[in-house]
Amino acid sequence: MGYITAQSMLEHLVESFADNNAEIKEIYRIGDLAREFDVSLRTLRFYEDRGLISPNRSGSTRLYSSEDRKRLKIIILAKNVGFSLIDIESLLKIYDNESNEQDISYLIKKFTEQFARLTDQKEELERSIDELGKVISFIKDKS
Repeated sequence: MGYITAQSMLEHLVESFADNNAEIKEIYRIGDLAREFDVSLRTLRFYEDRGLISPNRSGSTRLYSSEDRKRLKIIILAKNVGFSLIDIESLLKIYDNESNEQDISYLIKKFTEQFARLTDQKEELERSIDELGKVISFIKDKS
């Protein structure tokens, strides 16, 4: 296998996380994508305001392309694993080939760092749950 760029890896991620039950179209309305990705219309408008997706307009109707849909997949995937909007913007710049960070090691680094953050948060949450369980047991024993 040849050299894999960060951009081609993001493209592969989009394809790998495809919803095989989704209807493939050339143009999507805001409601189509909101239903498919289980997000609110407000969320899609927010992503548009942030410049993460750029639908065309027909009057006041937003018309999303299949490329907007792919970008939305990256946004949702990154959001679901806890990336910040700044990180998501960086990932989209890579996807759009507008970044100098084309080496796959950059993606590995970003996703590994996020994995470590989430693991730390999980451990903190487990400690909090244990402490709360002890407090509940103490209160029950004393009442």
